[in-house]
Amino acid sequence: MRPIVIAANWKMHTTPADAGDLAALIASRTDVPEVVRVICPPFVALSAVRDALLGSGVAVGAQNVHHERTGAFTGEVSAPMLVGLAEWVLIGHSERRRDAGETDTQVNAKLERAWESGLRPVLCVGEQLGERESGRAEGVVRSQVLGALQGHALALRSAGLVVAYEPVWAIGTGRTARGSDAAAMADVIRETAANAGWAADAADLPVLYGGSVTSASIGEFLAEAAIDGALVGGASLKPDEMAGIVARAAVTARARREAGE
Repeated sequence: MRPIVIAANWKMHTTPADAGDLAALIASRTDVPEVVRVICPPFVALSAVRDALLGSGVAVGAQNVHHERTGAFTGEVSAPMLVGLAEWVLIGHSERRRDAGETDTQVNAKLERAWESGLRPVLCVGEQLGERESGRAEGVVRSQVLGALQGHALALRSAGLVVAYEPVWAIGTGRTARGSDAAAMADVIRETAANAGWAADAADLPVLYGGSVTSASIGEFLAEAAIDGALVGGASLKPDEMAGIVARAAVTARARREAGE
């Protein structure tokens, strides 16, 4: 049975002075063993959050990683540098693709660096508004998944790959993606992974919803059998919101477990 995962992406918020307290508060408000919980703070707060979460059952994730192991890359962070600070890592987030111009080739290399260092990767994929309106959404996501998995499909399967579907057109725009939109794309993602070498094991690939999600909207997505949790943005900085999101995720986890017994 696929795990239910709620991952918090704090983006460029918090400082080392306040991140630990926020992480500890969220951990205490979301103490639900049925749900895999991950908090991804900024690089500078990784150590503080790691220390604050010790013994809580909440994992720490990094928001990015460089595609090379070492080198003259000022301001960048490599996978070996993250060992001991993080257990998970986000790769190919839509904001990285948009603002840093990350390509599928770079994303592919980042995934390789992650599994080499024992970091569990969350691959982010998703289409822009124009791509959806022109009927190219599925093709774009298929291409991103194939580009990411090329040459590493079996290794990433063993590394516990998770995919987050980000409908970029529904993030901070006021437009709303439906649960059925996300579920349909989750099916596309797993089908693409199957064709890339995962075969029947693609059915076990966790797919999260990575659009703007809150405690009020999460239920629509978790009601879809194809969706296994969420990559939460702005709401992940609010303990009340995270408590509500994880509580709803726990309901889904229990229902799926009972249905599978």
